Amino acid sequence: MTLLACAIVPSHNHYLHIDDVIFAIQEQGLPAIIIDDGSGEPARSHLSKLHSPENGVTVRRFEKNMGKGRAVTEGFRQALAAGYTHAVQIDADGQHDIESLADLLKLSESEPGALISGLPIYDETIPKSRKFARWLTHIWVWVETLSTYIPDSMCGFRVYPLDLTMKVVRNQTVGQYMDFDTEIMVRMCWQGTPVRMMPIKVTYPKDNISNFRLVADNWRITKMHTRLVLGMLRRFPTVWKNRPGPSENSVHWAKINERGATWGIKFVFALYAVLGPNLSWYAIQPILLYFFLTGREQRRASSQYWQRIYDQKKLMLTPSNWVLWLHYRSFGKMALDKVSAWLGDVKIADIIFDNAKELDDKASSKTGIVVFTSHLGNVDVCRALAEKRGANKITVFAHTKNAMRFNKLLSVYNPASAVDVMEVEDIGPGTLIDLQERLERGDWIVIAGDRIPVNGDKRLAIVDFLGSPAPFSQGPVIIASLLKCPVYIMNCVREDAKFRIYFDKLADRIVLPRRSRDAAAEKYIKEYARTLEEKCLQYPDQWYNFYDFWAEQKVTKDND
Repeated sequence: MTLLACAIVPSHNHYLHIDDVIFAIQEQGLPAIIIDDGSGEPARSHLSKLHSPENGVTVRRFEKNMGKGRAVTEGFRQALAAGYTHAVQIDADGQHDIESLADLLKLSESEPGALISGLPIYDETIPKSRKFARWLTHIWVWVETLSTYIPDSMCGFRVYPLDLTMKVVRNQTVGQYMDFDTEIMVRMCWQGTPVRMMPIKVTYPKDNISNFRLVADNWRITKMHTRLVLGMLRRFPTVWKNRPGPSENSVHWAKINERGATWGIKFVFALYAVLGPNLSWYAIQPILLYFFLTGREQRRASSQYWQRIYDQKKLMLTPSNWVLWLHYRSFGKMALDKVSAWLGDVKIADIIFDNAKELDDKASSKTGIVVFTSHLGNVDVCRALAEKRGANKITVFAHTKNAMRFNKLLSVYNPASAVDVMEVEDIGPGTLIDLQERLERGDWIVIAGDRIPVNGDKRLAIVDFLGSPAPFSQGPVIIASLLKCPVYIMNCVREDAKFRIYFDKLADRIVLPRRSRDAAAEKYIKEYARTLEEKCLQYPDQWYNFYDFWAEQKVTKDND
């Protein structure tokens, strides 16, 4: 399908930044349709001067304010009448990173039948009241779509497939004001239109004019959610069948939404503080069940993983839904254990040490070490206990913002936390100097070896893991070689009411000769993968990579 797109820019009294918006649209070779939604002066005159059909800018004016939804749908009608297949909706106030427009269009070209929406990444300029209100709407949308795959439904930076969009506009009730963006997305989901999200930066300009009417628009949004919940109940079989899911092309683990991560962590901390570990375990069962039922991608990945476990053990079995549910329950137990460890409720007596002397020696050493961990078991118990046994400071490499948020949240509940989370997208000389100084202070540098970096690291080793070739990043091994220090593999697994810590040396020092660097790195990665496989076979329900780990080998090769 050929993408023939134009841009629709609704505006009510927004004119201070619209010139930049139109310029960016023209830079992409798109014609622009500006809908002046009853603006007063000086915005009216400014917008009218932009009317220049010969230069690809058309201005259509409503004499009175009809609402954002009405303005956008009028733009849809004009675009469809002019023969366009897709319409880019862009707010006129300049809050969206307009440089993301090219990437938004590329995503639409790769999946022309999908609604492509920006996923806002806010800076400090967002008002707290708006942040809270958006959070409430996100929760309602999850209910209305029976899925958590729509992390934001309120962004006004989108690419619409016009035929599918107008089918909803013509046949269903859609809000005409500030309720438009959310309602059109939910109703398009109901009819089976895929929704794809792309992160974009959002900044609220200091001179931004808000058209949000506190009482009137909140009342409209309340009525909208009431309509949508009742509509979902009436259409339940259809909504369930068409509920949003992941893109078939988005198999990198970082592209699978870490569903409800921040509020989930806060909820578990609060629940644990009020009810304690035992009652909290029962209280989170409905939540686990909800995520289990709605997490198609995660269930599929869990099933594929368990099938590999069975095949390696030569068991003629197929993973049942009960086994997958127990896998989810194990994840829930791990989350509670994580909270318990950081709040100091896991004691030394609760730990079984396989190599206690080695752990104590390294914890009390004046020089640090590099520790390779994984998503097997609960590494947070290891970190918390390492602190108790004398480790000075733990530095953890993180690939996502959620890890950073967790560390910030942890500092609220446990100000004495010894963990420093470092988000690293690219390792440069400055980072290495910083890490070397930490090691000289006796710090531990902790890196998970069973994730491919978000930035699409091409330095990969394909090694056998659970019977099939799987991609492992060379990054941890390369970092350890540059730091010239001892390297250990550490895992912590639950055994009934106890925790067992495995702490094994990988190398006194990782050496990667220049002429055979890849082969030398692969040797260490194979040993790491062998250790991880051994533990997965021993504790299969405690590996928590809920995505197709092996699929990334194909994706990485395709992208090379």
